[in-house]
Amino acid sequence: METAESILAKFDVLIEKLEADAAKDKRAIQAAARKAKAATARAASATPEVSGETKTTSAGPDDAERVLQVRGLAKNFGNTAAVAGIDLDVRAGTIFGIVGPNGAGKTTTLSMITGLLRPDAGTVMVHGANVWQEPAAAKRQMGVLPDRLRLFDRLTGSQLLFYVGVLRGLPAETVRERIGQLSASFGLDDALSRLVADYSAGMTKKLSLAAALIHSPRMLVLDEPFESVDPVSAANIIEILRKYVAAGGTVVLSSHSMDLIERVCDSVAIIVEGAVLASGTVQDVRGSGTLEEKFVELAGGRTSVEGMEWLHSFSD
Repeated sequence: METAESILAKFDVLIEKLEADAAKDKRAIQAAARKAKAATARAASATPEVSGETKTTSAGPDDAERVLQVRGLAKNFGNTAAVAGIDLDVRAGTIFGIVGPNGAGKTTTLSMITGLLRPDAGTVMVHGANVWQEPAAAKRQMGVLPDRLRLFDRLTGSQLLFYVGVLRGLPAETVRERIGQLSASFGLDDALSRLVADYSAGMTKKLSLAAALIHSPRMLVLDEPFESVDPVSAANIIEILRKYVAAGGTVVLSSHSMDLIERVCDSVAIIVEGAVLASGTVQDVRGSGTLEEKFVELAGGRTSVEGMEWLHSFSD
């Protein structure tokens, strides 16, 4: 049995090899980034301007392929039912939003969908593969941005993306090319040579999203992808996701921003106390009001604030 010291020694050797290749990788990545920027500029100049903001696509037709099928998904922690028998259907070529108050079970649901947490009951099918009976086949179809993701933060950004790419079975040259394109799209060009430990929260989020995309999965599962991300970067990420969906990809994401869900998503599910209280197209769920109004109504309405008159006078 290997000792902890021998394992750490092997990891040190791996880091040294990655660092030895970093200079060559950096030149290749920068060249790919310049090429990607030039291609983006050509595409922008060739694309006619369209006034106003538009969505990707409307919700898929009834006969569209179901990329994700969730049936009877349940998880208990002691006597607390975190998820209580959730059913979901997500169709190809759509952005599906999951919203709910804190503690509603959103992260637990997404963790079970992606195979990070074993459910007590229920099934999850991703493109025909059962996540718990065929984990390799199911996870091959997914790119995942989990909540509070831990990264190898003693690697540089380029080393981390390279590691993720080859771990997914991509050829090294393909990985370098995709790193250049992703870094240009996410605005990470100047940060890839720095240690991930030195990244801000927003940059770490963008790097993690790039890692989820690098193998071109059929479905992205993103838990709070816009948290800590500045508005300019968020707009770029939304545009990347829209193009991904327009090409046939599927996105499942959670967010506390009702406005963002309403603008970006085709369909939405409102989860309260581990159960789906409403699900369907954004228009169907929100009805005649806004999505936020519907959410507040289903989540129990606004709390009456009384007995805090002391807050209306000041200590000075």
